[in-house]
Amino acid sequence: MAKNTDKTEDRIVAVEEAFSKTEQWIEKNQRIIIIVVSVVIVVVLGFFGFKRFYLAPKEKEAQAQMFMAEKYFEMDSISKALNGDGNYPGFLTIIQDYGITQSANLAHYYAGICYLKKSEYQKAIDQLEDFKGKDEVVGPMATGAIGDCYMELNQADKAAEYYSKAAAQRKNDFTTPMLLMKAGYAYEIAGKKDEALKAYQQIKSDFSRSFEGRDIDKYISKLSPVKK
Repeated sequence: MAKNTDKTEDRIVAVEEAFSKTEQWIEKNQRIIIIVVSVVIVVVLGFFGFKRFYLAPKEKEAQAQMFMAEKYFEMDSISKALNGDGNYPGFLTIIQDYGITQSANLAHYYAGICYLKKSEYQKAIDQLEDFKGKDEVVGPMATGAIGDCYMELNQADKAAEYYSKAAAQRKNDFTTPMLLMKAGYAYEIAGKKDEALKAYQQIKSDFSRSFEGRDIDKYISKLSPVKK
């Protein structure tokens, strides 16, 4: 019993010594601690203040300014969508003036598609690569559009790479089978029949009910080795 009591007392002494050392360290470094805590508070408050009082109004303004550019895009008036109409800015101005907003990010996608339609493929690639899309549809479509650009530039191997990347980006029943189909075709053009066959087989196994899945057997049979 005495030994247990001694051990308990030793532990209490050790804890007290630890607390004492901690108090001494805090007293010694009190000024530094106050500065660090103050900086953290300022940064946190500054971040939330920036989002609320600067970024949120800027985002609202960008959305209002981009409204007409989106309308022109829907009407296939590509030049006005890109460069504006003299009263409202186009996507390129939105990108320049509202660069940190989500609207400017989306404008990169729109601008990329506009350049693709204008057959200015390298400009389209540059804009689409700047777009950061995390949603189910637009993100894969943007990556796939880069593949379209490379196909137009007669770089089927590169196109297939982007189509495959887009297909894996966000799997869904709409974009994934379509992009896999494009990947398969691009691989065929590039002479990579094994890779093309894999893309077609994935459509059959995972998306057999999709539009692309209806006729996928003929693409698979065309590339499948003939059994003797």
